[in-house]
Amino acid sequence: MIVRKHRLWEVFLHDKLGYSWDEVHDIAEQLEHIRDYDLPDRLDKFLGFPKYDPHGDPIPQSNGNLPAFSSIPLSEAGITRKMKVVKVSDESADFLRYLEKQGIGLNEMILIREIQAFDNPSW
Repeated sequence: MIVRKHRLWEVFLHDKLGYSWDEVHDIAEQLEHIRDYDLPDRLDKFLGFPKYDPHGDPIPQSNGNLPAFSSIPLSEAGITRKMKVVKVSDESADFLRYLEKQGIGLNEMILIREIQAFDNPSW
């Protein structure tokens, strides 16, 4: 339920209040702890029952089920392969700003031309 609330709040903050994808995580961390049991379902309905949050993470349904999701990490895709970005890590606001600066966002088609130092998943 916490994950559901967190991701719904991220959608609300991003889509309705105009926060960028690098700002929503920390605020949603606070809002996810509101204990009103009707609020997540009302928020879900208000948002039009989104399936994914602004980072591409699936939003659990009220019964706990997750929408089907499959992908491969770009780090495993290989150079010269065209890929659609369907999910990004939200653990680093700096990384999200880097992606935005590069013009990379959800549902964008990208061609992997080279691997740069910041692309290393071990950072």
